[in-house]
Amino acid sequence: MAKSARYGQLWSREELILAFELYCRIPFAKTKSSNPEVRKLAAVIDRTPASVARKLGNFGAFDPELQKRNISGLGHGSKLDEEVWNEFNSDWDSLIRQAQQLRRKFKILEEPETIWAQPEGPSERVVKSKQRLHQSFFRESVLSSYVGRCAITGLSITECLIASHIVPWSESKAERANPRNGICLNATMDRLFDSGLLTICDDFTIDISAKVRSIKDAPVTELITSYQGKSIILPERFLPNKEFLNWHRSNRFQNN
Repeated sequence: MAKSARYGQLWSREELILAFELYCRIPFAKTKSSNPEVRKLAAVIDRTPASVARKLGNFGAFDPELQKRNISGLGHGSKLDEEVWNEFNSDWDSLIRQAQQLRRKFKILEEPETIWAQPEGPSERVVKSKQRLHQSFFRESVLSSYVGRCAITGLSITECLIASHIVPWSESKAERANPRNGICLNATMDRLFDSGLLTICDDFTIDISAKVRSIKDAPVTELITSYQGKSIILPERFLPNKEFLNWHRSNRFQNN
């Protein structure tokens, strides 16, 4: 493979922001030079796909969840790599905003704007555009962390999966896009979780509301209450934050 014009040049902060945003959105196992998303970013910043894949591997070396699974990532990352990792792991809103600005700067093609049925003013349109960006990033990062499987049932039909907020969108602006505020659930489990009929304990076991467990119905027993006390399928990255889980148990869970 031919070397790019940037071969041997240090990565800029802008390039690293785009790389880290991509790192969050795709499963670590797919941070390969053959991945279309990796190749797309490489073309835009004039790096080789192999170079981009290595940089994603460098970020993996900082990831504590990968380390717990004895996946070391690629060492020899730069000080700037670590600075970008530390900065945006505590400021997801800024990551999404800056990455979007850089996509415009580098002329990375975006999906066409959604056309709404009702006329809206410019400010409302901007707000909805920001919401879509946050929601898209949140969904991609959460689903990729769980490798496209429901954390409770293991269901892997993408169309049935939801990136469920632990602390709801309406309750915490600062954590709306934080992947650690999310769990990948199928549509039924998402409704139970959102309604407070199911929660997750600090040890990542499932607690079904007594209200549901009292229902003596074969489908309920088979499809829902059979998961009582079982452990969720842990994500490869972005383990749910226990403070958020505690908020859900205290403010949403109906255990009576």
